[in-house]
Amino acid sequence: MSAVEQCSVAVEKERWEPLSLTHVEYPPDDLAGKVLAYLSLVPVFILFGFVTLIVFKRELHSISFLCGLVLNEILNWVIKNVIKEARPCQGGHRNLFTEYGMPSSHSQFIWFFSIYSLLFLYLRMHQTNNARCLDLLWRHVLSICLLTLAFLVSYSRVYLMYHSWSQVIYGVIAGGVMGATWFIFTQEVLTPLFPRIASW
Repeated sequence: MSAVEQCSVAVEKERWEPLSLTHVEYPPDDLAGKVLAYLSLVPVFILFGFVTLIVFKRELHSISFLCGLVLNEILNWVIKNVIKEARPCQGGHRNLFTEYGMPSSHSQFIWFFSIYSLLFLYLRMHQTNNARCLDLLWRHVLSICLLTLAFLVSYSRVYLMYHSWSQVIYGVIAGGVMGATWFIFTQEVLTPLFPRIASW
């Protein structure tokens, strides 16, 4: 039996419920699956947040961060189309927007965002007052929240059977490396140019 036939047999066994906002599917009557389906939408909300922030603030660092996220997504598409590893065929998914799953774009996106944000929090943000203890506590709590969110979004892709563990782990690695690389590029190359760009 071919892989396509096996997947179609798996699809016929059980139909999953779509989350109609972006058509993320989860098993019926599975509260954890529903929560993880909503969590897998976090990258969409992050992108809308960035666009809103850029429209209202027009801050160059935010624009650079968004450009990095877009480049990260382009890299993900290229890697998927070079490796061409199929998604796992368990689960009753009716619609998949891309047939390839290596690496997971959700994992790559959220880990790019999290690693870049962590580096920004600890290396770029400077203390603005004497509340050093409170400032450090706030950074640590936010860091834990970012890492927890990144883990949950990545885990959702395996739980909802959109990706295998290896596809998610390679997405984590690719996103983390890209996030760190883009942060260094922004800090060392682009940030010194920001005053000149802003004066145009």
